[in-house]
Amino acid sequence: MKVAIYGQYYQNSTEPIIKDIFIFFTKNNVELVIQDDFLAMLYEKKIITRDYATFHDFDDLPNDVDVLVSIGGDGTILRAATLVRNSGIPILGVNAGRLGFLATVQKENIDELMQFIIDKNFTVSPRTLISLESSPHNSKIESLNFAMNEITVSRKDTTSMITIETYLNGEYLNSYWADGLIVSTPTGSTGYSLSCGGPLLTPEVESFVITPIAPHNLTARPLVIPDNVEIKLKVSGREEQYLVSLDSRVTSIDNDTVLTLKKTPFKINMVELPGTSFLKTLRTKLLWGEDKRN
Repeated sequence: MKVAIYGQYYQNSTEPIIKDIFIFFTKNNVELVIQDDFLAMLYEKKIITRDYATFHDFDDLPNDVDVLVSIGGDGTILRAATLVRNSGIPILGVNAGRLGFLATVQKENIDELMQFIIDKNFTVSPRTLISLESSPHNSKIESLNFAMNEITVSRKDTTSMITIETYLNGEYLNSYWADGLIVSTPTGSTGYSLSCGGPLLTPEVESFVITPIAPHNLTARPLVIPDNVEIKLKVSGREEQYLVSLDSRVTSIDNDTVLTLKKTPFKINMVELPGTSFLKTLRTKLLWGEDKRN
């Protein structure tokens, strides 16, 4: 078996997790290939000392990797998705962050759950992605133009709201007067969209969620749409530019640029281990059932 490893380092919390993972895979003779920036950090922190094969990004990630293990939080998994792209390599998230809807393996049961990987006793949960094109063309966003959680437009360098003209399959929907607008995948429905009042979607739902950020018109509510709809956005405001984010990647865009959002032709595969599920994660992370009256 060949396993790729990518991660982020958090002071005091990550080191024991990283050591446990490397000890487990070494003991089980698993071939490892490590993302080079992460490996350099591990050498610097003296967490490991031996040599490993490396990769930098998608272009040199070996295509015979069985699983990519992401060590960190949900943000680390979103960055890991840009490493695997359309390769189909499944991602397993080990949670060294805080809430962790995507990073489901906890430090308390690493050995038990990693054994499932060795035994290939796992399923995959395909996750829909959303892509972005711009007119006129913007190379900053279109070189890596997809998001696993959400694509967001928001105001920049101003306290004034922006206006987001929104069209679905060419038909005018609304001009949102707000701080911004989130277009979320089902995976991203537990993230920024949720914090702005959006609904929760299970991963297999074939839908996107359009969620305004602090809309001036309080009747502008989150809207669930089929994921085969093409969304066009045209943003205007008092400043010459606004911000566009694809998960954690942010850039500035000129006013009146037309953005086209649609489902990507490929998905990201998330590993689901025995005893874990999206519904169980919801109950655990959102403390459902903690009310003693239940």
